[in-house]
Amino acid sequence: MTAHILTIGDEILIGQIIDSNSAWMAEQLNLQGIRVTKIISISDTAEAIREALDDSFAKTDLILMTGGLGPTKDDITKKTLAEYYGVGMSFHEASFERLSNMFARWGRATTPAHREQCYMPDNAKILTNKAGTAPGMWFATGGKIAVSMPGVPYEMKYLMEHEVLPLIASTFPGKPIIHRTILTIGEGESRIAHRIQDIEENLPPHIKLAYLPNLGQVRLRLSATGDDLVELKKALDAQVALIETRIPEFIFGYEKDTIEKVMGALLVKNKKTIATAESCTGGLVAHRITSIPGSSTYYEGSVIAYSYKLKEKLLNVSSELLNTHGAVSEQAVKAMLKGLLENLGTDIGIAISGIAGPGGGTPEKPVGTIWIAVGDKNKTNTLKLQLGKSRSNNIKYTATKALDMVRHFLLENA
Repeated sequence: MTAHILTIGDEILIGQIIDSNSAWMAEQLNLQGIRVTKIISISDTAEAIREALDDSFAKTDLILMTGGLGPTKDDITKKTLAEYYGVGMSFHEASFERLSNMFARWGRATTPAHREQCYMPDNAKILTNKAGTAPGMWFATGGKIAVSMPGVPYEMKYLMEHEVLPLIASTFPGKPIIHRTILTIGEGESRIAHRIQDIEENLPPHIKLAYLPNLGQVRLRLSATGDDLVELKKALDAQVALIETRIPEFIFGYEKDTIEKVMGALLVKNKKTIATAESCTGGLVAHRITSIPGSSTYYEGSVIAYSYKLKEKLLNVSSELLNTHGAVSEQAVKAMLKGLLENLGTDIGIAISGIAGPGGGTPEKPVGTIWIAVGDKNKTNTLKLQLGKSRSNNIKYTATKALDMVRHFLLENA
């Protein structure tokens, strides 16, 4: 079974917003054994919507659409769908009553535009949207299904989880597809592929392996399709175990783990606290650590010392060291780490200083030169990175690498 996803909105086409809805919907459909073969973004015009529907219905029996269901005049999806199916539109009293009650709870009154929003195509099954004002719609004609939902992500997700996915499951029963994801860090896609080449070549026909690289990380996703869910899980577990024996040093987690979550769990397990001293990363490491619920049990705080003056004042780095070696040096980050541990009193610290770019480099220290120090009062590990010219990528990669250095430090010194 296949499906197409249509996202409607000029704001996507002009790059004003990023289409995150399609990726989430595709993932949910895949879990139900439905493969998305095309994702299309189209403009807010009746002609574009009709053409996309014709093209998609010629290739698939299921179309999921988002966008164009608001109360303003530029939201034309509903009217266009009524015209496409050749039906009229009628006022849906239940939707208006729900909307009115919602606005009353907020101490506000509905507008004529909200009443207009409750006119629905006569052939649509109305899907109740308790997360927002615009209902979803389910169209079933000649064995082909079109689903229309709001483009607001949390409204779309509510409708998918509570209305659309259950209807799809009962309409298109399919073979289950299950996934296992191995999360790696510290090695590139091609080198990992080389290390596990024989495992990949000997995978059973019903199991596929995909490499999903990101900055400093590679996700290995194993997907299995079949009739027996229990046997599929056993088969995936066996393949995961094989890969674990081949690249154990690069695996930091599974499924939706993050390096900051895994690092935090290790700090809790070892009853350690941590603090950060950041220069070129500007607090990103601190942000990622504190994005984990419960991080207050192990994270004390951060010193963001961008200038020489604050490195001296807040981290006890001597002016002589900075003038001799510069802020971007192994000596500087080791001194930053020492001062951090002394002043904040944590068990472990991270210190980072570098040239994130795109300017500021020298022949001796080009853009992308970054030093990291991780350690405690007894031991310090340092690392020099030579990255590219993208400031954003350099900062993100450095933060990831620093968190992984803490993970390794904790494992090595448990």
